[in-house]
Amino acid sequence: MADINLSRITKCFGDYRALNQVSLDISDGEFVALLGPSGCGKTTLLRLMAGFEEPGEGQISIGGQVVADPAKGVMVSPEDRNLGIVFQSYALWPHMSVSRNVGYPLEVRGMNRADRDRRISEALDIVALGPYADRSPAELSGGQRQRVALARCLVMEPRAVLLDEPLANLDVHLRETMQQAFLDFHRRTGATMIYVTHDQAEAMAMADRIAVMDKGHIRQMAAPETLYREPADHMVAGFVGAGSVLPITGVEVENGGTCSVKLGDTRIAARVCPKLASSGHINGQAGLCLRPEDVWVEDEAPLRGKVEDCVYLGGRFRLSVRIDDEHTLPVYANRRARVGEPVGLKVADGWVFDRLAGEVA
Repeated sequence: MADINLSRITKCFGDYRALNQVSLDISDGEFVALLGPSGCGKTTLLRLMAGFEEPGEGQISIGGQVVADPAKGVMVSPEDRNLGIVFQSYALWPHMSVSRNVGYPLEVRGMNRADRDRRISEALDIVALGPYADRSPAELSGGQRQRVALARCLVMEPRAVLLDEPLANLDVHLRETMQQAFLDFHRRTGATMIYVTHDQAEAMAMADRIAVMDKGHIRQMAAPETLYREPADHMVAGFVGAGSVLPITGVEVENGGTCSVKLGDTRIAARVCPKLASSGHINGQAGLCLRPEDVWVEDEAPLRGKVEDCVYLGGRFRLSVRIDDEHTLPVYANRRARVGEPVGLKVADGWVFDRLAGEVA
């Protein structure tokens, strides 16, 4: 397997700049998700790694080998990069058996039958499809077909595996099953994996790190828990996880990376990002990120609001509580509340960040 390094990658389609000076370092054996809304550039970035597109500027290296550098006239073809690719559509040959689909890349390369059969058997065992070797793709479920595509990647002993929204065509139950299959595959092989998705739940469940993209830029790259608890800017805070992102004023920075924030008619304690903490003051461009688990109903709490909505989630309720004319907070509760009911809210935690950090045109 191999590390992947992208330095100042720019890609344009006509006048449209799909990627703008993107740099990304992925370690050998790491599982990285590229997450973002449609049109953010994540699939373009994956296609550049695969060699399906050529960057306008910048350099791409895989395992220490430069595979793309337009300034030096370097552009290694996709077949010479030795990368496994799993597409959303599976891309299986319908007239071939499972084993022949998996082994077809080896057949094209002229590998002898004995070595080919050994690699096919090993790959099918890893994805738990050994007993299905003689079946046709039409006899498999969607999840099984996706595992065939994964085995076909593995049989080539690739330097890295690229996955382009591979679960988008599956139902909810199959997607959860396949998430575990991908994790098992990663643990057993130690493969470097780059996973493109717009589904934050998939990214949070599987990736070691997530690169959140928007408008051709990487807004933040971090472990899932860091993105959730400490978003770098307004876009990341609103895109990753549930909760409220509120513009705030009246912030008093304290020692130890904490601050006091005016919310409604009361003040709450919150953590503050290091950039704002080091400045010692807030200039009116701060945002407060509150997750539903950070707020709960407490009758005597000084922060007051009225319930606007109540949804049963199975085991708990999610309330929408309006605290003033502009702001509504999501709150988890263990009881049903009626619409219009006045409630007190206790806030245990929050994250204050620079709302303008990472802003792009």
